[in-house]
Amino acid sequence: MNEIIFAIIGYLSGSIPFGLLLTKAAGLGDVRSIGSGNIGATNVLRTGNKKIAALTLLCDGLKGFFPVLAAGFWGGELAPLVAGFGALAGHIFPVWLKFKGGKGVATGLGVLFGWNWLLGLAFVVAWIGTFFITRISSASALIAALLAIPVSYVIGKTDDGGMPIFVWPVALLALVIWTTHHANIRRLVKGEEPKSSFSKKT
Repeated sequence: MNEIIFAIIGYLSGSIPFGLLLTKAAGLGDVRSIGSGNIGATNVLRTGNKKIAALTLLCDGLKGFFPVLAAGFWGGELAPLVAGFGALAGHIFPVWLKFKGGKGVATGLGVLFGWNWLLGLAFVVAWIGTFFITRISSASALIAALLAIPVSYVIGKTDDGGMPIFVWPVALLALVIWTTHHANIRRLVKGEEPKSSFSKKT
């Protein structure tokens, strides 16, 4: 029963469309009408307002982090896992926006930090490193999600040789992120994925 409750809490938290709410509050219009049409921080950045994009990134991350943290305190062993995936599902399929949301990178990062701060840190380092080389946000997210899998094995390795608890959840999270980026992957293969820039003034 605890797991069901925390899955619902995670979903409701994840479904808060901060990208849409913040851009409208800032007078930037409907973020869904520009760029990729989703509500994530990368698309918010296309409005030209870096502060709102950064705030969206933070809020989207926290809505994944806090349900996992709460589940860790008051739920069972599996509660943080289901709360995390609930938040991820809420961000990607928010009921308030006819189930059309973001791609789950920032919320997934918050979930990773909630599960184990080293997982979140590894994701951030991998994302920054990849972006420094490629200047492509989607490629950075894809590589960071993939590299989180072996990291989850290393940090959770047990003396008895058992499978670390976070390996399969992290692998599933990475699969979700790769799936939501299917259009980006096609453009990457064709060499058509645009590079991102954080130098545009607001």
